[in-house]
Amino acid sequence: MNELLRKLADAPGISGFEDNIRNLMRNELEKYADDVEVDQMGNIIALKKGDPDGKKIMLAAHMDEIGLMVRFIDEKGFIRFSKIGGINDQMLLNQTVEIYTDKGIIIGVIGSKPPHKMKESDRKKIIGSEDMFIDIGAKDKEDAEKLVSIGDPIIFKHNFSELPNNLITGKALDNRVGCLVLIEVLKRVKSSANIYAVGTVQEEVGLKGARTSAYKINPDMALALDVTIAGDHPGIKEDEAPAKIGEGPAIILTDASGRGIITHPEVKKMLIKAADKNEIPYQIEVSDGGTTDATAIHLTREGIPAGVLSVATRYIHTPVSVVSLDDMENTIKLLVNALENL
Repeated sequence: MNELLRKLADAPGISGFEDNIRNLMRNELEKYADDVEVDQMGNIIALKKGDPDGKKIMLAAHMDEIGLMVRFIDEKGFIRFSKIGGINDQMLLNQTVEIYTDKGIIIGVIGSKPPHKMKESDRKKIIGSEDMFIDIGAKDKEDAEKLVSIGDPIIFKHNFSELPNNLITGKALDNRVGCLVLIEVLKRVKSSANIYAVGTVQEEVGLKGARTSAYKINPDMALALDVTIAGDHPGIKEDEAPAKIGEGPAIILTDASGRGIITHPEVKKMLIKAADKNEIPYQIEVSDGGTTDATAIHLTREGIPAGVLSVATRYIHTPVSVVSLDDMENTIKLLVNALENL
């Protein structure tokens, strides 16, 4: 499981460019599914059949990660970029990036005006992304254009690593963690339900793949598999983010203060019952923050009962997210038990 997560986390796949992740997932899902297809949006949909008249259950994990895109190349060969997904500017500066081009991977570094040359008042300000650039070592614009093109996707270069206490760190754990959970659940589950395991595209930029795939499947129930903010580190109050690493999966009751998902009562009951019955640790979360694929899914067609099961993760939307492998395993166990006892 660790090696597969490493492959998923290290592979590139910003929104709209999920091909590498989809191929990795397809190689795994085909081992356990009765049918695998890729729809016109790029979602991968794997079906593990149950009874012919069994319920249709959709499990959705988004494949895309946040990143950048080449927007402009100046006369000196430096690259200006646009952000793809929710990125805090302060984490961008001095990162090493990989630009994926038709000619291969080009390494670059994100730079800005040196603090030595800033006014004292400016040194205390967060530098905005509009004042940053990517240096690929080009001599000038003509030289840079031989290497990169407008529209090339850019990812942060940071390799998956293991930490003490069964923790791991890496880029794109939002949401390669959910992708791993999705694969493992389909591998282990034996249910009378027809399980649709969906790797969705473009979640970070508008929940797009979830909307179209849910319309196609029209499930009886759906669960988004994602990550949630762990607030168990300095700089954040417990009431702002109560989920903690190592205390089990988080069952999300609402997100975005209810503007996103409000988990269906039967979905909530199903997850809590499975956790209690099998003595699986879990956390309950009411969130003011962002949304997941479940927000789009539950508003599809005439409405689909939906919920969210998340793994607590530190430093989400950075290249150094931290997650517990024990939490991932307990998330898989909870979901497998819930699906087998519908």
